Amino acid sequence: IPMVSSLLSSLANYSNLPQGSKEHEEAENNEEARKKPVQAPRMGTVMGVYLPCMQNILGVILFLRMTWLVGVGGVMGTFLIVFMCCSTTMLTAISMSAIATNGVVPAGGSYYMISRSLGPEFGGAVGICFYLGTTFAGAMYILGCIEILLVYIVPQAAIFQIEGLEGPEAEAGMLNNMRVYGTIVLSLMALVVFVGVKYVNKLALVFLACVILSILAVYAGVIKSAFDPPDFPICMLGNRTLMSKGLDICAKTIERGNSTVTTKLWRFFCDSEFLNATCDEYFTNNNVTQVQGIPGVTSGILAENLFSFFMEKNEVLEKRGIPAVVDPDVPTTNANRYVLADITSFFTLLVGIYFPSVTGIMAGSNRSGDLQDAQKSIPIGTILAISTTSTIYMSCVILFGACVEGVVLRDKFGEGVNGNLVIGTLAWPSPWVIVFGSFFSTCGAGLQSLTGAPRLLQAIARDGIIPFLRVFGHGKANGEPTWALLLTASICEIGIIIASLDAVAPILSMFFLMCYMFVNLACALQTLLRTPNWRPRFKFYHWALSFLGMSLCLSLMFICSWYYAIVAMGIAGCIYKYIEFCGAEKEWGDGIRGISLSAARYALMRLEEGPPHTKNWRPQILVLVGLDGEQNVEQPRLLSLTNQLKAGKGLTIVGACVEGTYLNNHPQAQKADQSLRKLMETERVKGFSQVVISSNLRDATSHLIQAGGLGGLRHNAVLVSFPKNWKQAVDNQRLRNFIEVVRETTAAHLALIVPKNISAYPSNGERFTEGHIDVWWIVHDGGMLMLLPFLLRQHKVYTHRLLSLSIQSITDVSRGSIRRKNPSNLHPQKSITEEPAGGSMEEKAEEESLRLSRPRQVQLIQGKNATPTPTSPTSPASLSVGAVTPGEEVQMTWSDDIDKGKNPAVANPETVRDMFNMKPEWENLNQSNVRRMHHAQKLNEVIVKKSQEAKLVLLNMPGPPKNRTGEENYMEFLEVLTEGLNRVLLVRGGGREVITIYS
Repeated sequence: IPMVSSLLSSLANYSNLPQGSKEHEEAENNEEARKKPVQAPRMGTVMGVYLPCMQNILGVILFLRMTWLVGVGGVMGTFLIVFMCCSTTMLTAISMSAIATNGVVPAGGSYYMISRSLGPEFGGAVGICFYLGTTFAGAMYILGCIEILLVYIVPQAAIFQIEGLEGPEAEAGMLNNMRVYGTIVLSLMALVVFVGVKYVNKLALVFLACVILSILAVYAGVIKSAFDPPDFPICMLGNRTLMSKGLDICAKTIERGNSTVTTKLWRFFCDSEFLNATCDEYFTNNNVTQVQGIPGVTSGILAENLFSFFMEKNEVLEKRGIPAVVDPDVPTTNANRYVLADITSFFTLLVGIYFPSVTGIMAGSNRSGDLQDAQKSIPIGTILAISTTSTIYMSCVILFGACVEGVVLRDKFGEGVNGNLVIGTLAWPSPWVIVFGSFFSTCGAGLQSLTGAPRLLQAIARDGIIPFLRVFGHGKANGEPTWALLLTASICEIGIIIASLDAVAPILSMFFLMCYMFVNLACALQTLLRTPNWRPRFKFYHWALSFLGMSLCLSLMFICSWYYAIVAMGIAGCIYKYIEFCGAEKEWGDGIRGISLSAARYALMRLEEGPPHTKNWRPQILVLVGLDGEQNVEQPRLLSLTNQLKAGKGLTIVGACVEGTYLNNHPQAQKADQSLRKLMETERVKGFSQVVISSNLRDATSHLIQAGGLGGLRHNAVLVSFPKNWKQAVDNQRLRNFIEVVRETTAAHLALIVPKNISAYPSNGERFTEGHIDVWWIVHDGGMLMLLPFLLRQHKVYTHRLLSLSIQSITDVSRGSIRRKNPSNLHPQKSITEEPAGGSMEEKAEEESLRLSRPRQVQLIQGKNATPTPTSPTSPASLSVGAVTPGEEVQMTWSDDIDKGKNPAVANPETVRDMFNMKPEWENLNQSNVRRMHHAQKLNEVIVKKSQEAKLVLLNMPGPPKNRTGEENYMEFLEVLTEGLNRVLLVRGGGREVITIYS
């Protein structure tokens, strides 16, 4: 007796609503409850998980489409569909059980599981998909409710009459009825939910009873059919199924007295009621027979229903095994008297329509906060519910195939049997048990969807990960999601407007499958990445099962409908990117971060295998910036130039130095790091910030150059601004730091990029609509001078078509070790080479590089559109052509021998070679250096003359002095060389080739 009393008490308190619904309603109706904390009921496995899952899984598809699925797909095909779908949900339930036993599962259910396992981006995207699936499920239940009402209960209630209509007109009339009545029912349900979910809660037990009694009635009817089959006659003309509406008897004529009288069926196919009337040819050639629609399980009809019977839309429903006389050349007439297929059926369509019948497995996990022991109840209750419902579905497939004629199963709306619901006719003791049971069941399921979906949306909105949804986090005083309910009803109306249960079912299948797929993915990732906090105690879990479940979900998505799958993934992808760029940042310890770490570690180890090939070389830039007293960047345009050089790709490290000790100056370093990050975000520089604290700025800069990056992923170029006011004694230390940077990059074989007058460089918002970039190629240094303008041309600042590239080259190859055969029409060649920093072996390598790269002709022709002569593969001319995109204007100017007297700097190759030596002598201002300065001034005059109007000038940077005594002479030389130019980019290669013309 105590156990029975406890069971009755639990049933009386049964609720199938999400957590918090009942408490909110009680708080609204009870003033004292507002002041006291509401204690959530502590439910067990049966009441908290098993029965809610059962009620959500068993629903409208079972009652309205299961028999049709068996008739069209065959017993074997439908059994395969049921097995695939039930296996998918079972594997998902196993993954969900692993998550539930990994730790405490707070309120939130599936959304909480996904968001906390895969991060806010995936959590928000999949949470929205799950919300949309639940919302469209509400539309599906409402459409099923209206279909039962208008087709089986009160057909005369149709607003748009379909009597006498056929084909598209009848179909349109039925859809309009569904839209009107669906909108009315949706409005009433939304009003009930808005007024108070306590009414929905009180009816939960009624809805559950309807489902259980309906299933029991079907099994009872199947057992009864074995020894007493129900009377279910079907009228056939030949092998075609006739509509029962309007028929008085299934015969062409009857004997009345001593005469033969025609029936209503005769008049449907003949032009008069007399025996000598002209009749339809198919009617004349074939007999009318009557078959038993439900012969029972012992009839042997199972063999006929084993295989599929797919049909085209408007195809006549035919029975296998009955002979018929048909003239294929004669079109079908009187088609409105036959039962026709309303849609074109195929296997993948059946999968999409059936899958919603196995959803609802998360009804228990969604109420995790109401459970007494969620870690125990969720796995046991969910798996038992799936096992029970799977058994019911599989047994129904076999029983329907063994009891019911194929033509009856394929007759979706019962047009051949006076509108009787097939599964209802099979039920015992009365068909109305199924009719009314399924009607109230669909009403209850619709109310539950309209109650649960707004709360899911409210949970997502309150997490704040999707900014534009924050308004839906608000509600009534007791927390009821009023705004979320309004949006849910609006989206649900979209499904009502579609008006077809068969069209809405695949839509919600996509969203549920995506949700299940990511639950499996979350488990598989946590296991494969060996996350330390992943410790599931569910002993039947294995990562392979999660991976198999994920694969099945993805496969079913494309099997159901590939275009719906793409749309669903597109919606999830858009939400993901929106959260990534605009959403609030949440640190939930997601598994995607673990993937990134593993992939990064793997990639770094691969990079250590060897130096990159020339084709793979790209500038990985270390940007050295200075800080003011407030720890702000002194030259923000330096990061603008970085963005223009990188276009947001590749490695970028923005480094800054703080003078002092780590213990005393750590707060200043943090402030500097925040300043760097903020400026990088403003300038859209994708990379990393690094602040080094040292006793002096010189050592800090050296540390950055040496230790920046990680493993093979480290910088190969340094970007530093040209020192301003270096002649002043106050900035003398800045001068020395700059020259030390030049020395260290040379020693480390790093490329060096030095912009002069950085404040005059364009910001990322500016556009150059005309002009050109001038490249003065003095010595060959690996091709950096050609690569940098090509990269700049990819950025929107320099990408305008009117912006051209002008290449100025001063070269010659007169070394004794370098000989070429030249065509007779070319001038003899002279070279300006650079000395290697190392010994004789490095010098030989440099000579070999120069031998392969020098142009065949060195002229400084004044015309800008001169056509260059053929060049070697890595000559300035050929590299310039390979470094620009088609359609660009490339201008090349060369120095002619006849101009030697006018340009002394060009006339003496040895002088220019010495000026751009790797380590020239700058220590003593002797006669040679005076002459060097004089030639630098002459070279500057040539550059200024030709590049005065250039938007940017790129120029080789001479090597640093050997000793500190020549530092000021070196800086003076740079000033003379670049005087009169607005924007100059001094470039020094790292000692290796960085571009190639070969594919």
